[in-house]
Amino acid sequence: MSPVSSNAPHGPRPLRTVQVLGGGNAGSSAHVRSLADGLVARGVRVTVCAPAEADRTHDFSGTGADHVHVPRSSDPVSVAALRTACAHADLVHAHGLHASFRAVLALGGRTTPLVVTWHDRPHERGPRRQLLRVLERRVAKTAAVVLGTSPDLVDLARRTGARDARLAAVGLPRRRRSGGLLDVVGHDDPDRLRPKARAELGAIGRPLLLAAGPLDRHRGHDVLLDAARAWRDLDPVPLVVVAGEGPLRPALQRRIEDEELPVRLIGRREDVPELLAAADLALLTSSRESRSAFAQEALHARVPLVATRVGGTPDLVGDAAELVPYGDPAALADTVLRLLADPERCELLRERGTRQTATWPTEEQTVAQVLSVYDELTQPRPLP
Repeated sequence: MSPVSSNAPHGPRPLRTVQVLGGGNAGSSAHVRSLADGLVARGVRVTVCAPAEADRTHDFSGTGADHVHVPRSSDPVSVAALRTACAHADLVHAHGLHASFRAVLALGGRTTPLVVTWHDRPHERGPRRQLLRVLERRVAKTAAVVLGTSPDLVDLARRTGARDARLAAVGLPRRRRSGGLLDVVGHDDPDRLRPKARAELGAIGRPLLLAAGPLDRHRGHDVLLDAARAWRDLDPVPLVVVAGEGPLRPALQRRIEDEELPVRLIGRREDVPELLAAADLALLTSSRESRSAFAQEALHARVPLVATRVGGTPDLVGDAAELVPYGDPAALADTVLRLLADPERCELLRERGTRQTATWPTEEQTVAQVLSVYDELTQPRPLP
């Protein structure tokens, strides 16, 4: 493996970076884990500042990085802990808005370059919404470089005052399971997983529709339940399985039982790729997405995807998925019904999905881009 060029301006010692993570987003946590793995392998010293529970889940220390427990709170104690961790860093890289704001506070008065990656945009209502907009402007104007995981996030950074905003090359990290890594199930995998998974879920002899993600208000699960009413009249009745956990579970479960909907909530799962391999269709009903890991896994697994036309999803999937408006259960229901009755269209989407996944960056390309940014910010510039 070639040596990392970022070592050059620091003499014999390696580049020292601090990765700051809030710990609340599974996608950004998996990205940081993958990034730490690649950076350490290339000779970079990495310290991950994240809540202890995030390290237990993603095992940042297992990459060879150091882990420092920093709570998600922006109170003075957390900021002081982060400031200490960043004291000898050549560069700080923060992920997500809240982690980025804590990094801004911790680096106050220092010249240490700050790189920020925005994986999503927090959406709140009322006074908190205004506060988030203030934080966005502060972070965007302070960071040396803002990386957005989708074009809409890059545009947001530019509108809010970023000096340098770029599209991040974010490869799909492999999912982690207790005891090791779990690869995305791709189209070269045998079909041996399919019967077992379908039997476990109760989808023998009926179509299986899979959704995955936290059970919170922006994921559109209420719209999914509205659409499921239309599928009750089919023979056989499709089964909708939702993998994920969250605060809306009790309300969703009550609706499922009261309306006798063909929907199962199966909780948080580590085997989503295997579940996708068993599914006939994948459903993504969110009100916002930047670079959905579930959408990427669906296309890798050659499962036809129906997704809402929001955020970065259209750019991510291209023509390899059926896109519907957010909050339109009739459009969602009609699109699913049409695909279930049209195997030729489903096969076309599978072929397009294979082509689309080939255009996405790999984890290695993600690390290469980040190192290139680090080089720009840390290597000495020639005198004019």
